Amino acid sequence: MAIDTVPPLIYAQLNYLLTHSPLPIKVEHMWSGSKNNGLLDRFTLLIPFCLDYIKWDVIYNALYPLMAPDIIFGPEDESFRPFPVSGEEGDLKSPKNSLSDWNCKDPTRLLSLILELRDLYMTYQRKRVGDVDDERVKFELSTIFPREGIEMYMTSGVEKTEEVRFAVPLLDMDINKMVTGCPWRHQQKIFLQVIFPVGRKYMSASAAPRLKLVSSPELKALFSIEDFRLPAWLDGMCMAEYLPILEEMLQTQVLFYFVLKIVDGVASIDVRRKFIAALAPLFGRPVEADPVRILVYSLLHGWIKQKADLSLLCLPGLLQKGNISGFLWSVYVFGTFFPSTPVPKAISSPDASKFSGLQLCDYLVEECLNFKKYCNESQIQLR
Repeated sequence: MAIDTVPPLIYAQLNYLLTHSPLPIKVEHMWSGSKNNGLLDRFTLLIPFCLDYIKWDVIYNALYPLMAPDIIFGPEDESFRPFPVSGEEGDLKSPKNSLSDWNCKDPTRLLSLILELRDLYMTYQRKRVGDVDDERVKFELSTIFPREGIEMYMTSGVEKTEEVRFAVPLLDMDINKMVTGCPWRHQQKIFLQVIFPVGRKYMSASAAPRLKLVSSPELKALFSIEDFRLPAWLDGMCMAEYLPILEEMLQTQVLFYFVLKIVDGVASIDVRRKFIAALAPLFGRPVEADPVRILVYSLLHGWIKQKADLSLLCLPGLLQKGNISGFLWSVYVFGTFFPSTPVPKAISSPDASKFSGLQLCDYLVEECLNFKKYCNESQIQLR
């Protein structure tokens, strides 16, 4: 996002939304509403909902930045009317909403508007699910109604199979506080996704829905829960019966394993940081590095005045349990393009669990020397 092409008032609100939102909202793309000024005053937001993303277009007008934006919802949500209007001039029925007293100079207003609309959208989807002509879905909804935090979504359309999706948060505990020092900005959770096909007969009550265990993206980056075996969905079972069984298994059998993997993953960050520190005396400071998990690291070091080689290292999540992989490039700092190495050379270390950090540094030095020799020999052959 180029700051100089976004009007200041719009940029302030969008920047506040991205940095302060309790949800990992993303900007898919931005564009200009005018062919003349080229100012980016419109953008599409990807808003997390029910373990997926909904796309809403936010339409500002750069020529009238004091006005509130228009929000365009997806084509499948034509019946979603969050703020009903009445009267010929479109006066809002309820003054208590984020658009009724819009203040363009308040950078928090866009975030407040989006969060309010998302809450209303949640209520809208719950009503849609409640209106489904399917006895089993109605029964499932009635059994889990007291449970908090559940999101649901009704899919329909000409090219889509009608189904109801539930996103059920599991384990009422603060995972963020369980891992000291982990740089998570958003609350990490584990969900059960439950998908029911929509029918018109209660005869399908014995069939099991589609089930999947899902973790939030940042949590998934440290460990995967896809290999966890879900308990069987017995004939005639409903979600109200299934969820306690699943949560008991997570707490008694798997939760401790999850915590160990999280702590192990966070502790390995320090191991990777120490390894990078050991590289500094030999290769210099990095040109670019992943500052959070230290998984990607690029450095530039010279051979002679005319040549330099750029190394990109990819470190495994657990340094002691994987291989260090990367690429070596060679370029001319002065002169013409170096044709002898049209593609980078891939490198991969032996099993890191069998070597110390110093030995891995020695391995990298040896690979760089071999690469230097290869490039020099290739250059001689071209002369």
